Amino acid sequence: MKHKQKRVTILGSTGSVGCSTLDLIGSNSKEFSVHALTANNNVNLLAKQAKIFNAKIAAIANESLYPDLKDKLSGTGIETLCGREGVIEAASSPVDFLMAAIVGSAGLEPTICAVRNGCTIGLANKECLVSAGDLFIQEVKNHNATLIPVDSEHSAIFQVFNFTDLDSIKNVILTASGGPLLNFSKKQMKKVTPEVAVAHPNWDMGAKISVDSATMMNKGLEIIEAHHLFGMESKKIKVLIHPESIVHSCVSYVDGSVLAQMGVPDMRTPIAVSLAWPKRIKTNFEALDLGSLKSLTFRDPDLDTFPALNLARQALDMGGFAPTVLNAANEVAVYEFLDKNISFLDIAKIVEKALEKVPSGSATNLTQIYEIDENTRERVLKETKPSIISKSTA
Repeated sequence: MKHKQKRVTILGSTGSVGCSTLDLIGSNSKEFSVHALTANNNVNLLAKQAKIFNAKIAAIANESLYPDLKDKLSGTGIETLCGREGVIEAASSPVDFLMAAIVGSAGLEPTICAVRNGCTIGLANKECLVSAGDLFIQEVKNHNATLIPVDSEHSAIFQVFNFTDLDSIKNVILTASGGPLLNFSKKQMKKVTPEVAVAHPNWDMGAKISVDSATMMNKGLEIIEAHHLFGMESKKIKVLIHPESIVHSCVSYVDGSVLAQMGVPDMRTPIAVSLAWPKRIKTNFEALDLGSLKSLTFRDPDLDTFPALNLARQALDMGGFAPTVLNAANEVAVYEFLDKNISFLDIAKIVEKALEKVPSGSATNLTQIYEIDENTRERVLKETKPSIISKSTA
C-alpha cells in the first residue's frame, strides 16, 4: 500500500519559520507534500520555493507583484493567486497541516479560514491568540481543528502537558532567557540604544521580537497565549528566568513532579514537532549534549525592572479588548524606539497609558479586532509624537 503523504500549506513561506518548515519537508520528502505557499513581497523566493517543492498553489499578497509571479511560474502548472483574497483562498484550500507563519494582524483572517477546514494548524502567529484569543479559540472548538504551538516555550509545554487531566496540573512555567538586558539596572536601561536591545545572546531573531525580549514583553505576550492554548488561568502561569535557553518550559504537577522539555535553542525543533505530531521526524542539526552542559540556572524575574510582565497580566485579567490594545500599543512603541524617537523605558510607559483607555465589551468578529487595533495604533502614535517634537526642539 502506498504511503500517504501529509499535505502541507505554508502561510508566510519566505519568512524564517516558513523557510525552516520547507527545509524540514525537504529532508523528510516521503512524509510530506506541499500544497500551497504564500508570501507578502518576496516574489523571487516564493516562485523558487513553489518550483522546488512542486506546489499546487502560490499566492503573493502584494498585488503589484502578481504579473512577476505569473511570469516566473508560467508553464509550470502551478496556480497563481494574489492580494488578500488570494492568500485567503490558498489558506482555505483543504490540507492536512497548515503552518500559520504570516507575521502580524495580516495572519488573522487566513489562519481562521484554515481553522474552519478543521485541519491541524502549526501556529507561529502571535496575533491569533494575543489580539483575538477568545474569538480564535472559539473557532478552533467550533470546527474541531487541532492547534499545535510553534513558539519554543509553548511547544515545550505542549509536549509535557496532560490535556486529559487538567486538575493534575499545578502550574505551567514559561522560561525566559532574560534577553540582552537581564543584568542591567533601570539607570543603565535609560541609555540603552536599539543596537544594544536587539543583540540577543542566544536566539537569532528580527529586530521587533528582539526588543520584546529585552523588555520581556515577549514573555508577557506568551502568558496570554498560554492562557488560551492550555486553558490555564493567569495565576497558574509562571515565568522563570533561565539564561541558558536549554529548558524551554516546564509543567508542574500536583504530585510534586516537574516535567521539562529541553533542547538546543533552534526553532527547527518546535517546527518539526508541529509538522509531524504525533510522530517525530529527523532534524539536520546537532542535538543537545547534556554532558557538555556546565550548569543550568534559574531565578524569578524582577518585575520592577521588567514592568511589561505585569502589564501583560493586567491585560489578560482585564479581558475583552485589553490584550488587543496591549499588543498594538507595544508594537507602535517598539518601532518608535527602533527609530530612536523614544527611550527604551518609554516603551512600557506608553503601553501602560494605552491600557487606561481600553474600550468596553469584547469582540464578536474580526472587524472589531481590526478597528480596535488600528484605533489604538493611531492614538498611541498621535500621543507619542508631541513628546518627540518637544525633545527635538529642547
